[in-house]
Amino acid sequence: MPAPSLPPGPPADAEVVPPAPATSTPPDDGSRSRATRLRQSLVVTLAVVSGATDAIGLLALGGAFTSVMTGNMVLLGVSASSGNGTRAASSGFAILAFCAGAALGARLAGTPRADDRIWPRAVTVGLAAEFVFVVAYAIGWWVTGGTPGPGVALPLLLCTAVALGIQSSTVQRFGVSGMSTTYLTGTLTTVVIRLATGRGVREVWHSIEILLGLIGGAAAGTGLVLLAPLVAPVLQLGLLGAVILVAVTVAHRR
Repeated sequence: MPAPSLPPGPPADAEVVPPAPATSTPPDDGSRSRATRLRQSLVVTLAVVSGATDAIGLLALGGAFTSVMTGNMVLLGVSASSGNGTRAASSGFAILAFCAGAALGARLAGTPRADDRIWPRAVTVGLAAEFVFVVAYAIGWWVTGGTPGPGVALPLLLCTAVALGIQSSTVQRFGVSGMSTTYLTGTLTTVVIRLATGRGVREVWHSIEILLGLIGGAAAGTGLVLLAPLVAPVLQLGLLGAVILVAVTVAHRR
C-alpha cells in the first residue's frame, strides 16, 4: 500500500518568517504616577483630619491626644504621679481605644499584597469604618452644643481615638515605608536625617507635605473650637468623607 503523500513544504530558497514574539502591554508610567500623586493628596488630607482631631481632643475632650499615643503615655505617667485622676483616665482610656481601633483597622484593611493597586479597596473599607466613629462623635458633640461636659467628653474622646486607631493601621495597607498620617515623629526624624546627609528637599517633600497637613489640621481644629465650636466636626466629617468619595469614584480605577 503506497504511503500517503505529505503536503509540499516551502521552496528551499523561500524566506521563513519566524513567529511574532509574544508582547505584553507595558505599564502606563504616566497613569501610575498620577495615581500615586492622588494617593499622596488623599493621605495628606487624612493627616489634616488627624491634626484637627488631636487638637479638638486636647482642648475640649479631656486634655488627651487621639492619635499621639507617645504623648498620652507621658500624660498618663505625669497624671498618675501628680494624682490627676481625670487626666489619667482620659489618657489611659484613649490609649486603649486607639489600640482597639488599630486592631480593627488591621482586620479590615489587611496587610500589603504584591498585587495591590495604588489604592487598595480594603483601605476604603477601613476608612468607612473610621467615618462611622467620627459620625458618632459628631452627633454627641452637636447634642451638647459644642461644649461637652466631663461626662460626655470621655466617650467622645474614645470615639475619636478608635477612629484614628483605625486610620493608623489602615494606611499601613499601602505598604509604603514611613507613610503615616498619625504618629509622625518617625516621619520628622527621617526627613531630618535625609536632609542632613545631603538628600534634596524634593526627595522628602512627600513627608513634609504630611507634616504640614498635620500642623494645618491642628491649627484649623483649634480655631474652630475657640471661634465656632459647632462647626468643628464638619471639618473632620467633610475631609474624611471627601477622601472616601474620591477613593470610591476615582482611586479604585487606577
